[in-house]
Amino acid sequence: MTPQEREEAARSLYLAMGGGKPIAPLRERFPSMSAEDAYAIQAINTERRIAQGRRVVGRKIGLTSLAVQRQLGVDQPDFGALFDDMSFGDAEVIPWSVLHQPKVEAEIGFVLGRDLAMEHATHQEVLQAVDYVIPALEIVGSRIADWNIKFVDTVADNASSGVYVLGSTPISPRGVDLGLAGMCLSCRGEPVSTGAGAACLGNPVNAVVWLARTMSRLGKPLRAGELVLSGALGPMIAVKPGDVFECHIQGLGSVRTAFESDSQETGGAA
Repeated sequence: MTPQEREEAARSLYLAMGGGKPIAPLRERFPSMSAEDAYAIQAINTERRIAQGRRVVGRKIGLTSLAVQRQLGVDQPDFGALFDDMSFGDAEVIPWSVLHQPKVEAEIGFVLGRDLAMEHATHQEVLQAVDYVIPALEIVGSRIADWNIKFVDTVADNASSGVYVLGSTPISPRGVDLGLAGMCLSCRGEPVSTGAGAACLGNPVNAVVWLARTMSRLGKPLRAGELVLSGALGPMIAVKPGDVFECHIQGLGSVRTAFESDSQETGGAA
């Protein structure tokens, strides 16, 4: 892709993010688009949002399921930026207007207490750098119509990011087997998704190690205080207005979220 084509693609995604209609897959519009192009497009919109006053507060890891990787024809995860305006509190109602074809997935969040600027971070260095872990819900979204995505589409679209919700009780990762941590996601009390830490590259720590090494190689290492959403622990679930979800992760606790209903969206009574 030419620099002009990258700018054109980035602007299309940005306009769709701002309330426009979802767009056709970028891979169809720009057949020569590579993974390098896709990350460059993501970076253009990251810088655009920073220029408008937003802050990057962490990173999200996507495509941590081997089955999803095979589906998209890749052999590694991807990553996107988390911004300050994506954050919602435990049990807070999320406005429908900020969502784009939303789907919810349960994850483990890692908050760093130290920088991870070394060139090839080891697993023990990553564990030493983690201040606490916390149950999280990521509400992913796509600016690509009908979620018709391949690897380059989702990468360019900030790894199909949306908003996220963190639990309210930080837990030390020491003594917790994150790979065996069972997860149950319920919608209004009915289980809709189950899984465990092992669904995320065998262990969520492996995903954070991959990200630490990748960001260091790119010259943008993970820093103390940043949040890492490490990837889904089970199948993601489509969201409807008025839905209420609760996720419990063994050893970590729970996190809840609710979505604005149709009546709230139009200004009526809930």
